[in-house]
Amino acid sequence: MASMGLNIEEQKAVDRFRTEVVDPSMTQLVVLDFWAEWCGPCKALTPMLEKVAAEYADKGVILAKVNVDEEKFIASQFQVQSIPTVYAIFQGQPVADLTQARSESQLKASLDELLAKLPINGGEGDGSPQGPTPEQLEQALTMGEQALTDSDPEQAMAIFSQIIGFDDTNARAIGGMMRAHIQAGNAEEAKQMLEVMESNPAAADTLADPAISAARSALELAATQVDDGELTVLRSAAQADPANMDAQFAFAEAAFAGGARDEAADTLLAMVTADKTWNEGAARAKLLQIFEAVGLEDEWVVATRRRLSRILFG
Repeated sequence: MASMGLNIEEQKAVDRFRTEVVDPSMTQLVVLDFWAEWCGPCKALTPMLEKVAAEYADKGVILAKVNVDEEKFIASQFQVQSIPTVYAIFQGQPVADLTQARSESQLKASLDELLAKLPINGGEGDGSPQGPTPEQLEQALTMGEQALTDSDPEQAMAIFSQIIGFDDTNARAIGGMMRAHIQAGNAEEAKQMLEVMESNPAAADTLADPAISAARSALELAATQVDDGELTVLRSAAQADPANMDAQFAFAEAAFAGGARDEAADTLLAMVTADKTWNEGAARAKLLQIFEAVGLEDEWVVATRRRLSRILFG
């Protein structure tokens, strides 16, 4: 959930929601009930939700309630149009809409299906905080990476923030958070995260991780960002003189930093085709840096690397 640019009351609402819903959902399945005092159907539904949640507590299911009159901001974030609205939340994300499950049998069937698919920690234990299992952690990291691929940096930041809350040395989460900040246009935040790690001798292993190297590459690439007017000028200069390698390179750098990665890649690939050795192979080196920043497993990177290989090796 977005937490940037909020007023004080909205930030308090987000903090409450994180404590009551997001944090518990990292290891349990949260049934989230949006309701109001004046809602007749809500009053009929709530006892059933409470009963089923109690019966499923030893399976890792808990119930959380949001009064839409008192928490208007949270309700708006979930785009609640009518009540009751009921979602299943796991690791901070809605995984199912349970609104139509109005009977015990329907709700139990939906929960059984979810519990069969999700790595939920059953039982309440001794009440002490539990971190995610390795499987849950991997799933959360994958969700964060997917959010970056989908150009949803705020969602990615929310996911990586939860992981860091459990493990502040997780390099993949820290690197993902840095890349999310960069994608959101907040490169300075990413730079500060890197500087904090560099000033901490205990973070040497984290800094050496490939995930941090990728974030560092993304930060370096973001430094070449220009405004739309400058980008237009650079694009025009490159188009006007295709043989001018300096103009091509300057445009490619700015284009990638501005989010036009297809244009950047096409330009750099054309440069490699024209002269592989120009400026000691600068175009190829820039492509490799871009691949590292985006992520070597990213589908776009895989496809672009294949294009580069065909140029280099015929």
